[in-house]
Amino acid sequence: MNRIEQFLSPSLPDDFYWFNPPARYEIGRGLELVTGPQTDFWQRTHYGFQRDDGHCLFTKLTGDFSVSTRVTFRPTNQYDQCGLMIRIDSQNWLKVSTEYEDAHESRLGSVVTNLGYSDWATQTIASSHTTMSYRVSKRGSDILVESSFDEETWQQLRVVHLHQLKEPLEVGLYACSPIGQDFWCRFDRLEITDNTVFMPVG
Repeated sequence: MNRIEQFLSPSLPDDFYWFNPPARYEIGRGLELVTGPQTDFWQRTHYGFQRDDGHCLFTKLTGDFSVSTRVTFRPTNQYDQCGLMIRIDSQNWLKVSTEYEDAHESRLGSVVTNLGYSDWATQTIASSHTTMSYRVSKRGSDILVESSFDEETWQQLRVVHLHQLKEPLEVGLYACSPIGQDFWCRFDRLEITDNTVFMPVG
């Protein structure tokens, strides 16, 4: 399953496809994209609204795996975000990213949506961090979510369960700008490997 897609060719790989294409994108030096206005992923909890119009570049995977990326970004509006997403359907998915708050603080974390209800687990980090790496490792219906500033030390953000998991899963890169637009980011790569991170215990 080992694969590193660096998006160096002038066209998307045959097994990748857009879900809600962005306002603009370029490939050849990684994947650069610019978001459309007021795009987001969220379902019901606390805020009440339902949004499923963020931008995703997906491929399909089965079995257990780890997937990771490194992304550089220039946020300008609150909640601008980009990272990794695993998706079953609009009611069941996971995303991990850094959500911009202001020039000083941002929210490193993840949203898990099960059965049509989203949660949001975060920690505060400095907004000076404009390059981040994320890794998601699947074992059965359980998923380990991690982040890294340097791709040497990985920090566990959470372990989650997707209740309605079915295969193949849509897996890939995402970005959105819930209250703004024209958020720019560049993904260096998408790396897919066998799951050697999230192992059984006991």
